[in-house]
Amino acid sequence: MKFCNVCSHPVSLLIPEGDNRERYVCTNCHSVHYINPKVVTGCLVHSSNKVLLCKRAISPREGLWTLPAGFMELGETSEEGASRETYEEACARVKILGLYTLFDLPHISQIYLFYRSELENDAFAPGPESLEVRLFEEQDIPWSDLAFPVVERTLQHYFEDRKKGYYNFRTETIIPNKI
Repeated sequence: MKFCNVCSHPVSLLIPEGDNRERYVCTNCHSVHYINPKVVTGCLVHSSNKVLLCKRAISPREGLWTLPAGFMELGETSEEGASRETYEEACARVKILGLYTLFDLPHISQIYLFYRSELENDAFAPGPESLEVRLFEEQDIPWSDLAFPVVERTLQHYFEDRKKGYYNFRTETIIPNKI
């Protein structure tokens, strides 16, 4: 960040009074600019013994499979964002069953939330950000072609929990080369 988004004057990295870390501070109006993590929210959609995956049509990881998810928008809840992203990427309406996984990715300043959900009906299709959308049985998951570690971990948890007959809420921190 180089300029204040309040008054357009240059900013400097300073530790504001009462704080304990450097922040961008405007040298003119003294506004403190906090740069916080981005929240990504999505759905682990299941129907019968299958899960819904989308083949990405956009970067990053174009052509690889993922759960429908994306950045939250201002003014929406994480659950609303998960439903919206699922509709945008898979043209699917879902019933949210509950928060299932939460991942901290401090190396890229992101937090991922996946909700376990069910298809409301059999209708789904690729949205503008997806090349293909399919339901997969566990043995057919394209494990080597999954786009992100959070997707792989969420699916692993789901299939483990499904065998046990109950679904625990999971939280993890993902550090590259440590999974």
